[in-house]
Amino acid sequence: MEDLEVTLQFEAWKALLKQQKHTKLLEAFVDAPTVEVAEFLSQVDPAKLVSLLILSPKDNQGAIFADFNEGLQMALYHLMDKKKFSSLFSHIPSNQRADFYQKLSDKEQARLLPYLTKKIKEDVIKLSAYPPEAAGGIMNTDFSTVISNMTIAQAIVKLREDAPSKKRIYYIYVVNEHMEMIGFVTLRDLIMAKGNDKVDHVLHDHFIYADVYEDREAVAQKIGKYDLVAIPVLNEERQLVGIVSHDDAIDVIKAEQTEDMEKFMGIVHHEEESDYLKTSSLQHFKKRVLWLVGLFVTSFISGIILHKYEPILAQLTMLALYIPMIADTGGNAGSQAAAVVIRALSLGQVSVRHWLRIIFKETKVGFLLGGCLFFLAFLKVILLSSHANIGGHSLSTLAFAIALALSLQVLTSIVIGTALPLVVKCFQGDPS
Repeated sequence: MEDLEVTLQFEAWKALLKQQKHTKLLEAFVDAPTVEVAEFLSQVDPAKLVSLLILSPKDNQGAIFADFNEGLQMALYHLMDKKKFSSLFSHIPSNQRADFYQKLSDKEQARLLPYLTKKIKEDVIKLSAYPPEAAGGIMNTDFSTVISNMTIAQAIVKLREDAPSKKRIYYIYVVNEHMEMIGFVTLRDLIMAKGNDKVDHVLHDHFIYADVYEDREAVAQKIGKYDLVAIPVLNEERQLVGIVSHDDAIDVIKAEQTEDMEKFMGIVHHEEESDYLKTSSLQHFKKRVLWLVGLFVTSFISGIILHKYEPILAQLTMLALYIPMIADTGGNAGSQAAAVVIRALSLGQVSVRHWLRIIFKETKVGFLLGGCLFFLAFLKVILLSSHANIGGHSLSTLAFAIALALSLQVLTSIVIGTALPLVVKCFQGDPS
């Protein structure tokens, strides 16, 4: 139903655009989610898009621009007059503004900087200095602070002053004269307290925070673990330098999951790539070819082993029928074990110091799965190969040998699949 409503809305907007009723179209944009506006405008000719974007309210301009894909953002940057773009740029959420700035070349950055206000210039340079994988690289500076010795009335006045430029007032952070964070208060705290009370009377001095160089995935996990709307980011001197909000955390989780899935499937990940349709076929080829060629080369080992036992296979052609089953089942079992361990490591449920418990646990699982599949494989051979050429050997003996080989393959694959992520993590690598 929602998709139908969006489709009908887009058709109405297309009609307004075709009839050149730009004022009505812009009024419709104000009441709509910016992500839907961005999706609609992405289909519009870039030159027309620029004119519509400039006519939109200032706050909407930045939010809409932030929802465009990287390719379109760059196209608009090159199309727009730099003075007009600087106005739009200043209304982009601070963390996304810094991300975009980092993607510009040195020459492009130098062209844009003169048009920025001193505050925006300092903010974007400060945020751009942090690694993109750290909390500082994803934090934003849209937060409100009050001094601990303020009265409640003074704090509310300051909050009103901050509000027009602060798009996300989740918590009000309490700092001292040196911007060192000592706690936080909520809007409810301020409303319920008396005007002449001090802020530190309603202060929450126990709080969760992130270090500015902490890994972004760990920060996202903290937000999820403690059910936070936002988490403050502190530097080495415990000064408040930014916040990471829950929607930033969701973006991080989505990006990490995509990267983990690509790595798990043997696809080389590159940070600078855009979405699926924007990535060329040649880029997709480069991402996948290394892993597939590697697997192809390692398959020679299996070929050498099979070649060594070729006389036996020639006598017992039935064995060749079950080799793919054994190999595929082992591969699937190893992949399952690796996926389970990688997920547990990513969620912080286990660490390398638990390696013995993890391997012991997965070995028990391997024995249970191996036993189950032993029975099924034995039954399958007895039922399907009763008329096969078994060279005078006992069918039950061959069935037992095949079932045992399958069970051992499953067990060893699970142990190897469990151990590999732990080994990679042990050497400070990314097991995902």
